[in-house]
Amino acid sequence: MNDWHSWAALVVFVGAYALIISEKIHRVAVALGGAGLMLAIGATDDVSAFYSEDSGIDWNVIFLLMGMMMIVGVLKKTGMFEYLAIWAVKRAHARPFRVMAMLVVITAVASALLDNVTTVLLIAPVTLLVCERLALPAAPFLIAEVMASNIGGTATLVGDPPNIIVASRAGLTFNDFVVHLAPLAAVLVAVLIALCRVMFRGSFVYDEERAAEIMALEEGEAIRNPRLLVQGLVVLALVVAGFVLHPVLHYEPSIVALLGAGLLVAVSTVDTSEVLAEVEWPTLAFFAGLFVMIGGLIDTGVVSEVSHELADLIGGSELGGSMTLLGGSAVLSGIVDNIPYVATMAPITADLVHDMGGSSDHVMWWALLLGADLGGNATAIGASANVVVLGIAERNRQPISFWQFTKYGLVVTAATVAVSVAYVWVRYFALA
Repeated sequence: MNDWHSWAALVVFVGAYALIISEKIHRVAVALGGAGLMLAIGATDDVSAFYSEDSGIDWNVIFLLMGMMMIVGVLKKTGMFEYLAIWAVKRAHARPFRVMAMLVVITAVASALLDNVTTVLLIAPVTLLVCERLALPAAPFLIAEVMASNIGGTATLVGDPPNIIVASRAGLTFNDFVVHLAPLAAVLVAVLIALCRVMFRGSFVYDEERAAEIMALEEGEAIRNPRLLVQGLVVLALVVAGFVLHPVLHYEPSIVALLGAGLLVAVSTVDTSEVLAEVEWPTLAFFAGLFVMIGGLIDTGVVSEVSHELADLIGGSELGGSMTLLGGSAVLSGIVDNIPYVATMAPITADLVHDMGGSSDHVMWWALLLGADLGGNATAIGASANVVVLGIAERNRQPISFWQFTKYGLVVTAATVAVSVAYVWVRYFALA
């Protein structure tokens, strides 16, 4: 980091991060302002910011979000989310903690089969309606769900974008993830539920009158447009199939989501302007700005320098390397979005694995992914799903502050990473 551009880029990023934490300026304004400064000081340029796969805006993420937001916007008009809200509350007998536990499990399982961002886009509207019906604060439920989505996304190849990056680099299969990470993810979901019982205990207020009102409702009456619901569910099923069949079809998730959104708008009678109004444009703008700022750190060598320092700490010990990767990735992924972090660390990890003889159980790769995926829970901007949920909450007048999310995120991250450290040590070293 001898070039002044590196230090200037670091100052801009740290300053923007501090403003996001302080919440004195809206995070979208900070992200776009920081992106503008990165371009102004020459830390990145228009070609890198808009066209580079390594350091530019990840258009696959942007258009995946836009397409899924449009599909969710159409489904909202059918009454489906009201139906699911009433169904979930009735199955949990309107007991707030049971409702939260049910939503956490549903979110984790769905995130393993879809991706975590798509899952929170579908679950968040249901959660907001549940909390409205039961007169409960929505923030604890949304925070618990986004953490469940990041944990559940760890379990499979398609659950989280970093998993796809590593699978491609390391030659890992869907079954490899299920065998090595799915059992741990199941344990971590149970740990999350136990932590939620303690962290949010003040939010589990049972209102007997409201509970009785919901138990008396017929969820089927919430469906306002059955024909549109069928159309929406068919398209959603096709989109999910497109995600799962990515290795065969070779369509990026963003393309699948956009095709699905376009098909749904075309075959239904919904007004296109109303569907576009459901898109969280501020959230997309925040992502774009954040990608450009991180791209400035990548282009000036800051991220690479940090990654190489981490590699130097690892040395030649597989146990020490695995633990350093897991812990270091958890810390860094709470600060920098885990997608560019994993993209930067993947080639370094590949070199380390090669130098150590190419371990057959891929422990170094699992350590990198566990740290990156679980570390995303640490702060409000540590993972894409976090940012999406904060945007949805703000739009629905249930804002979640950076520190409100982070104070719980740090606890959950510390607990889940500690369990993961024990898991890695026992499975790959103590019992090897």
